Amino acid sequence: MVALMVLLLLLLLPHVSCKTSVVNCNTGDPLLALRSYLQPGELVIGGITSHIFMPTKRGNFHEHPGQSVIDESLVVTKNYQHILALVFAVKEINANLQILKNVTLGFWIYDNYHISWWTYQATMELLSTQDRFIPNYRCSIQNNSIAVIGTLYPETSLYVASILSIYKIPQFTYGSTQMRDNSEPLSYYQMISSEAYLYQGILQLLLHFKWTWIGVLAANDDNGHRFVQAVLEMYPLSGICVAFVERIVPISLGRLYHLLDQMTRIYHISMSSMANAVLVYEEHILHFRLLLHLPELEFVAAEPKGKVWIMTVQMELTALHFQRSWDIQVLRGALSFAVHSKEVFGFQNFLQTRNHFSTTEDEFLRDFWAQAFDCTFENPFGGEEAETLCTRKEKLESLPGAFFDMSMTGHSYNIYNAVYAVAHALHAMQSSKLQHRAMALKAKIKLQDQQPWQLHHFLKRVSFNNSAGDKISFNQNGELVAGFDIINWVTFPNQSFQRVKVGQMDPQASPDKALTIHDDAIIWPSSFNQALPLSVCTASCHPGYFRRQQEGKPFCCYDCIPCSEGKISKQKDSDDCFKCPQDHYPNKNRDFCIAKDIHFLSYGEPLGISLAIISVSFSAFTALVLGTFVKHHSTPIVKANNRNLTYILLNSLLLCFLTALLFIGQPQKAICLLRQTAFGIIFSVAVSCVLAKTFTVVLAFMATKPGSRMRKWVGARMSYSVVLYCSLIQVVICVLWLATSPPFPDTDMYSMSAAIILECSEGSVNMFYCVLGYMGFLAVISFMVAFLARKLPDSFNEAKFITFSMLVFCSVWLSFVPTYVSTKGKFTVAVEIFSILASSAGLLGCIFFPKCYIIALKPELNNREQLIRRK
Repeated sequence: MVALMVLLLLLLLPHVSCKTSVVNCNTGDPLLALRSYLQPGELVIGGITSHIFMPTKRGNFHEHPGQSVIDESLVVTKNYQHILALVFAVKEINANLQILKNVTLGFWIYDNYHISWWTYQATMELLSTQDRFIPNYRCSIQNNSIAVIGTLYPETSLYVASILSIYKIPQFTYGSTQMRDNSEPLSYYQMISSEAYLYQGILQLLLHFKWTWIGVLAANDDNGHRFVQAVLEMYPLSGICVAFVERIVPISLGRLYHLLDQMTRIYHISMSSMANAVLVYEEHILHFRLLLHLPELEFVAAEPKGKVWIMTVQMELTALHFQRSWDIQVLRGALSFAVHSKEVFGFQNFLQTRNHFSTTEDEFLRDFWAQAFDCTFENPFGGEEAETLCTRKEKLESLPGAFFDMSMTGHSYNIYNAVYAVAHALHAMQSSKLQHRAMALKAKIKLQDQQPWQLHHFLKRVSFNNSAGDKISFNQNGELVAGFDIINWVTFPNQSFQRVKVGQMDPQASPDKALTIHDDAIIWPSSFNQALPLSVCTASCHPGYFRRQQEGKPFCCYDCIPCSEGKISKQKDSDDCFKCPQDHYPNKNRDFCIAKDIHFLSYGEPLGISLAIISVSFSAFTALVLGTFVKHHSTPIVKANNRNLTYILLNSLLLCFLTALLFIGQPQKAICLLRQTAFGIIFSVAVSCVLAKTFTVVLAFMATKPGSRMRKWVGARMSYSVVLYCSLIQVVICVLWLATSPPFPDTDMYSMSAAIILECSEGSVNMFYCVLGYMGFLAVISFMVAFLARKLPDSFNEAKFITFSMLVFCSVWLSFVPTYVSTKGKFTVAVEIFSILASSAGLLGCIFFPKCYIIALKPELNNREQLIRRK
């Protein structure tokens, strides 16, 4: 259906007699042919071309069992360029005396209609006497077969090779990507890179555009099966999933209804899938075009959906004459892997200036011309007058690209290079003989006498630059060292068509640099508005999310799950989230890490400086009270309830207020050792003084009773002993703390997600709460004793004020514990400072404010008589 050409290079021997004693020489050629005028002594290029014509009944052809035929000849007009490329190459070689001296090339071409038994017949025709089908016998002018150039498709290549391998005739395939068994002897040469390299190129293209959810449309034959198998095995290893695989059945008139029904099903599957990138592996684009034409035939109601069709190397945008009106806009933006090619100088001029009808032996031309230009030739035998007659002056350049291309296609380029490869190999063979022969004539005769298998030696080593500047040589596997061009199909509303090269695959580059593609040069299908098409099962998971595979679906289908607390994902489609380093924390979107702030209560922030000012202010006020008491030390109100204990209590309260300053600023080792221990000991001294004052009141009252034995306990010694021993117990606790597990500077990375907390670790939490517990124990005892002594009849009784002070003290520290545990960072420190200041201020205010009031504002009351009278 699409042109498949086998071009045979022959050496023509002059006037060899027929061995009639074995086989009679007969004539008759059932196949359409194109040949040049052969002269004795010429080097002839003969060949077979298939797929210029579709299967048809012509002349004395007989329908072969199992092959469907149609009544009218259908010509794939675009592939006629393959023949013209051969003619052009032969013409150039004959005009260049530097390649083959004293040798002229001719050509002989058959069409096999892509039917196997006709392929065999055409091949045997080339091995027979000219115009006589007598294989292995020489009658008259004998064609000595040297090499075969072909074919476009793997099956036909194998058919031809099965015969030519018997004669060891070199064969060239110019469009086939049939995988070679390297264990077999080299018998044919591929003018195209291997099919494995094509698969790798498609994979690199998909990865380049990040298309991980693809569809596959493949021919329903062995080649299509091999392609599908390779895709299903190779591509998932690179993270690409196949959404659907459908087989395209060849056109068969006997099964037309079933074919259209199947095409409709494939159409719906393709268009409804989220896979916007679809691989198409088909030898005949005519089948694929029928699939896309179904909406115009009203077989499907759905409008075509934008897809990026990725074509393999066999496919060219071609059309039969009845497809002239079919819209090609559905193919806009397709990407095609094409045979690497360059424009050959002079080829377009050759097409434009050549008088095609001057070659009367060309039996293809009339059918090509009639269907390409949609005209008919005048019937010399009469009949109905045709609507449009062919004038033979029509111009090839006026044809749409689907019918004929003025630029040399990749397949034609391969034919051109194949002819030159054989010519250069013959030149090398001729030159090698000239080294051993003095006369060129003898060398020429020797060249004609060479056997076909001898040409292999020179073909393996052939290397030359063609007229387009490309180097032509074969690797050890007999494959042309060339890559693929990435072609973007650009179609226009007027049915014109342009192939734009947007990239290439270089087989000599490293695997990661083999694909070169220019994204900006690509024209995408109209429905994508020139934005890069997406072809994924699930839209990308943005940073901050990770992928989780959907149960029961391919691995390319997944859900996007937000990263959990404390984790991030920086890239799209992350398989998992990861934690930030300890000194960083996730941002709000959880897509990158932010360095944590250093967090501690400093003098440079409002909270820290406020607490420091309050602490210093209370210390100054305490010092003022102490100074006032010292100044009025001889007054009754100061002397009451043990003046020395009052001084000790005021000094300890002064130190309590200053202790709060140890909790402000960056924690250091020395500061951490002093913080809690100094706080615990000083507060224990203060509470012990309060306890001693309370005991003094109680003992003084009890000693006034007649016969009381408490008199001996009344005095300063008992008060000092209470303060000393109660404080000493706290000192022992603190020493044990420092000796066993002392506090130390520490960093808390986890309490606050956005900050690193610099703190003093208590070392032993149990010891810390022992300090607090003992201090609380003293406070509770003081409160209980003061509460019981609050109503004793003494004019200077402080028990009532001590009761209030201890009530405040206990309330503050009872609320401290849960607040301390529930806060974090610098606020934990602030809570403890507040508790220190509040409890110290409670003691200072409740005990000393009434006395200061009398000393400062009511000095007339500060005498024994007034106090007794007021009482």
